[in-house]
Amino acid sequence: MSADGAFARVTTARASYYRLVSKRGSAFLGAGFAMAVVLIAVLAPLLAPFAPAVSDFSPLGGVAAAPSRVHFLGTDELARDVLSRLIWGARASMEAGVFATLLSFAIAIPLGLSSGFYRGILDSVLMRITDTILAFPFLIIAVGLAAILGPSITNATLAIGIVQVPKLLRISRGEVMGLREESFVEAAIADGAPDPSILFRHILPNTLNMIVVQATVILPAAILAEATLSFLGLGVQPPTPSWGVMLTTAQPYLHQAPWLAIFPGVAIVATVLAFNLLGEGIRVALDPRSAR
Repeated sequence: MSADGAFARVTTARASYYRLVSKRGSAFLGAGFAMAVVLIAVLAPLLAPFAPAVSDFSPLGGVAAAPSRVHFLGTDELARDVLSRLIWGARASMEAGVFATLLSFAIAIPLGLSSGFYRGILDSVLMRITDTILAFPFLIIAVGLAAILGPSITNATLAIGIVQVPKLLRISRGEVMGLREESFVEAAIADGAPDPSILFRHILPNTLNMIVVQATVILPAAILAEATLSFLGLGVQPPTPSWGVMLTTAQPYLHQAPWLAIFPGVAIVATVLAFNLLGEGIRVALDPRSAR
């Protein structure tokens, strides 16, 4: 090998190493922020300095008051503490994101296992239904389902979870189809192992990497969808705090009190970005090709 070739190979390897480290570094940053949001959501009653629905009309508060030493992020149009509502809004977003993600997995994984393993008519029917649903934008279907079910955080969570099923079903089906051709599965089939044993002892454990990665993809999408539905009046209903609701009520005050929209908007963007960085880091860590 020539000196130029060796130098180019070392340079490429070094670039790959720094790229991998930078991705994992951003994953740690995302994991830290995501964990902070989870803790804030869990400990909201202890962390919030004021009750989220209580107005403060004292000289230190008032309607749309600017940030101060008493109200660190100011007050809203009803003289409620913005920081307290932001903290309680994290709970609403995390509840919707987590439960919608769990619902989508509870529906899609069993269907994906059955479709990818048995194929046949079941697979054809499920894939045609999936193709039809995926032809429409995600938020359009979520808004439609939430409107049909009625405006509430529970119905919004159901709508978000159901809409996530087709994409996850297709991914899990492809994973199972690939695993079905592996030698250890063929050996289990030849050995006469029953189908449930093959599915839950041999195939499902080998899809855990995919499940973890997809969970970090679906969760931020669900958080963003909840904020969108709440913004449109189809999710969390006032006076319950939600980042989407806070953005809705801030619209008439954009010039007078811009912080009413800035703080919940930054919270949504930062949280979604943190979970996406975490998901990318997990994907890189679980992908053996990334270490090359």
